[in-house]
Amino acid sequence: MLLRQLFDRESSTYTYLIADLSTKEAVLVDPVLEQVERDFQLIKELGLILRYCLETHIHADHVTGTGKLRELTGCEGILPKNAKVDCADRFIRDGEVLKIGEVDIQAILTLGHTDSHMSYLVNNISVLTGDSLLIRGCGRTDFQNGDAGTLYDYITQKLFTLPNATLVYPGHDYKGKTVSTIEEEKQFNPRFAGHNRASFIELMNNLNLPNPKKIAEAVPANQGCGQVATTI
Repeated sequence: MLLRQLFDRESSTYTYLIADLSTKEAVLVDPVLEQVERDFQLIKELGLILRYCLETHIHADHVTGTGKLRELTGCEGILPKNAKVDCADRFIRDGEVLKIGEVDIQAILTLGHTDSHMSYLVNNISVLTGDSLLIRGCGRTDFQNGDAGTLYDYITQKLFTLPNATLVYPGHDYKGKTVSTIEEEKQFNPRFAGHNRASFIELMNNLNLPNPKKIAEAVPANQGCGQVATTI
């Protein structure tokens, strides 16, 4: 199996390339529009066949590259069930397994950052957590129908119950961290360690963060799988 972590500096977004090296089938998780040329070139260099672009959720901080990659490769665009889009080739449900060769990618519902969010467990070794669980942090809950109590429940009941050695690959990092483990996050993540549900909700409801710079552009564009609206 190949699992490659790719970075977009402007939005601090991680994109993940997952492939079965025997069949050469591949999946891109959370591609970024500005990095489509980079990702497409890497796929060609490695001799891979892109089968799917898989989203963790509808992003507010960058425009997805799914639409463009679908044009270039003929891949399918897959979004979490209940995502409010009409451009997906199909939707993935909680517990559903997407297979590429001998690689299993299992969807784990992790609501709270938004009202349609999936994490993806890869071969029971690594979990791609999107914007739900971050390294020593978590996704915000103050827009896109986010809810702090819901996020706490899903992270503690769905992600923190995975084996301690499970590698955690987040959708973003703003300090250069690349990978963690479930055990580390349970012990050292300041959003969870020492907090119960009530104190977590209080903490999240008082972050007072500015909106992402691209939210007005990104959300509607991502509801169209990366088609950016233009005006004349």
